[in-house]
Amino acid sequence: MKTIEITATGRKELGKKAAKQLRKNDQVPCVMYGQGSENMHFHAHKNAFRKLIYTPNSYIIDLTIDDIKCQAIMQSVDFHPVTDEILHIDFYKIDNTKPFKMEIPVRTVGLAEGVKAGGVLRVARRKLLAKAIIENFPDELVLDVTDLKIGNAIRVNDINKEYKDLEFLDPQSIVATVEVTRLAKSEAGLEEDLEDEEAEEGAEGEATGTEETKE
Repeated sequence: MKTIEITATGRKELGKKAAKQLRKNDQVPCVMYGQGSENMHFHAHKNAFRKLIYTPNSYIIDLTIDDIKCQAIMQSVDFHPVTDEILHIDFYKIDNTKPFKMEIPVRTVGLAEGVKAGGVLRVARRKLLAKAIIENFPDELVLDVTDLKIGNAIRVNDINKEYKDLEFLDPQSIVATVEVTRLAKSEAGLEEDLEDEEAEEGAEGEATGTEETKE
């Protein structure tokens, strides 16, 4: 799993007023939770988190708070509703001997059979939530869509066969599917309408011919 280093400073003062003052100085207030350990409050400059937040990747964080070093993952981040500035970040401290939950990016490879036939590939899940110990987390989940036909889908439990060291937490969720395009649907609908019209015209012709014969 990819790692990123962040150096931070412990927070001596807590509360809304102290957090507001930190943000004025471009600092982001944070807290780290962990099994069997006390919560740690700290802050760092907002630029220290840009690579962590504004990326499709997932990272293990080598975090240094004053003279304390540990590994963590980002749990959640709060943004300002208007400016999108980072307001607060929650982290989770990792115990290397215990499994934890983390989202892993999904990358598709191959040209799906359904796409060749005129369909379009839809990736429903860009990241999947899994549980494992730290050494079993891959940088990404590689999904081969070559054999995927129109109307077919790949679910989370299909991926589990290749990544047996991971426990996926939503096994029935669809990850990718090949759908019929709107254009193909409209063309198919137009063809059906034309066939129906031709069938109706043929039926009317037969009926007219029958009536003329009777006269």
